[in-house]
Amino acid sequence: MSVGAGRQNGGIQSDIPNARPALTARHARVQSDHLSITSRGPCVGYPCDATGPRLEATRLTTSDWKRTLVKYRQPIPSRSIFELTVTLVPFLAIWAVAWWVLSISTALAIALAFANAAFLFRLFVIQHDCGHGSLFRDRRLCDWIGRIIGVITLTPYDVWRKTHAIHHATIGNLDRRGVGDLPLLTITEYREKDWLGRALYRLVRHPVFLFGVVPFYTFFLHNRLPVQLMRSGGRYWLSAMATNAAIGLTLTVIVWLGGWEVLLFVFLPTMFLAAIAGMWFFYVQHQFEETSWRHEEDWNIEDASLHGSSHYDLPGILRWITGNIGVHHVHHLASRIPYYRLHDVVKDHDVLAQTRRITLWESFRCARLHLWDEKSRRLLTFAEARALPA
Repeated sequence: MSVGAGRQNGGIQSDIPNARPALTARHARVQSDHLSITSRGPCVGYPCDATGPRLEATRLTTSDWKRTLVKYRQPIPSRSIFELTVTLVPFLAIWAVAWWVLSISTALAIALAFANAAFLFRLFVIQHDCGHGSLFRDRRLCDWIGRIIGVITLTPYDVWRKTHAIHHATIGNLDRRGVGDLPLLTITEYREKDWLGRALYRLVRHPVFLFGVVPFYTFFLHNRLPVQLMRSGGRYWLSAMATNAAIGLTLTVIVWLGGWEVLLFVFLPTMFLAAIAGMWFFYVQHQFEETSWRHEEDWNIEDASLHGSSHYDLPGILRWITGNIGVHHVHHLASRIPYYRLHDVVKDHDVLAQTRRITLWESFRCARLHLWDEKSRRLLTFAEARALPA
């Protein structure tokens, strides 16, 4: 279906396949609740029958929003330095204390290591902002800060920046999947696979695999080689090998000074928990029921950015730990906004605060969603997909 064919009067035309009554009713409710969430029509985020100032606030296309968000793009140097300081200093301090405590109590050292995963997560968000050139105005400064942090996060900066740029450029495009995203099949694609293909897909989409195996593989193995950029030039090999060398040297010094126990009970718990949290966030940011996936002919990057990314609305302390990266739809629409200004955007523009909003409790259901239904334009569970007619 083309973009225009499914919309009437700024809303989304109901196109729900016949299914079991419970499934149809749930889809109809969700469809009704979000008739307003369109991007090229006038009603972004509010019901289309809104009146007065509320309606005027919604008469913005995604292009309008991009222009509105320009004023938030400027980094504040003093704030960037402050954010880097209050993240890196506590991270190193807790690391040192956990190392020292290890000689007294292994359990306490592990507990401190787990707590330190919060600051490692924030460091990755800062590295992420460096990749977008949004931490400081000086691009070279951003790049070198990102490369240094990459040693701590086990992420070769230049490799990650390239694959992440591809992720931004292809978000929600069914014809350009494969780099910087998670495996996702449409219902039709899943049905066309043999039993082995379906079994493998169920395996890679299982929460234990996604949030247990994949984080370990990504940060400890996959990041060691520029696998997806093998033929893209020596720059990415240099980034990966230089980062590997720096990581190897750092870990060698740690083992030499403190023994293998420091790696097992301080380094690994911090790194693995942060990796799991990072994978969970990446999942919830794009793998939610009302996300957006379209084929090339119907795809628009601005629409996909706003509607294919969630607003993961978290309590204050979790929002601070995660560097506001839950405001992901705004980030994709205007990636040059520093992470510490993302929450200002949703405070100033309630229509964006409500668009694609997912609470902490609601996010847990996302782990059950695995197949994209091109007819209802919803991400469904395996059971829901099975209930649909072939």
